[in-house]
Amino acid sequence: MIKQTIFGFALAMGVTFTVAGQTTTNTMPTQGGTTTTPRSQTTGSTMSNPQTGTSGTSSMSGTSGSMSSSSGSSMGTMGGSTGKDLAASAGLSSDHSTLLKALVAAGLADRAKGAGPFTVFAPTNAAFSKLPSATLTNLLKPSMKSQLANILSYHVVQGSFKAADLTDGQTIKTVIGEMLTVSKQGGSVMIKDAKGGSAKVTMADIEATNGIVHSIDSVLMPSK
Repeated sequence: MIKQTIFGFALAMGVTFTVAGQTTTNTMPTQGGTTTTPRSQTTGSTMSNPQTGTSGTSSMSGTSGSMSSSSGSSMGTMGGSTGKDLAASAGLSSDHSTLLKALVAAGLADRAKGAGPFTVFAPTNAAFSKLPSATLTNLLKPSMKSQLANILSYHVVQGSFKAADLTDGQTIKTVIGEMLTVSKQGGSVMIKDAKGGSAKVTMADIEATNGIVHSIDSVLMPSK
């Protein structure tokens, strides 16, 4: 999703998560910390150099090589496989241009090619439009680079987690060390942030070669 979608995000910190009795430990280079996650296989590394060119459509259509929607579900639509890493996938979705712009401004666009795996909760353009225009404009200023990077990294979890791996009431640690809380009701998946705000997963399980992307309808905010 991203002629704009994802993410070149990934700073570092641990996330402990266990699914189906399988646990793996990854280590990230940017902020230290060990993450234990299910379904993870590799040692995390910094992500680098986003690639935007490629084939694939900018809308979601279900084919490999594009961040597309295929089957519908109560949580929205289910994504297919992009066949690209998170960095290259960022150039495939017209719904995430603001996110891509923010990643570049935060200096995170070069970090989305790391081995991962990572799970990214990716705010759409509509999600960013919910923020006061002055707030977004301010965050994109060079002087706010560190704060913007912190906010974007709060949307990234180390490990590969599909919607089916998430359970109601579950808490997961992001790469900056702060928590997100999962709410699952009637097949709908909501993610609650540290300030009490929440975002709905509108498209789940978009597969990049180094992680999973879930498109969300609001920007998540860390406690600080």
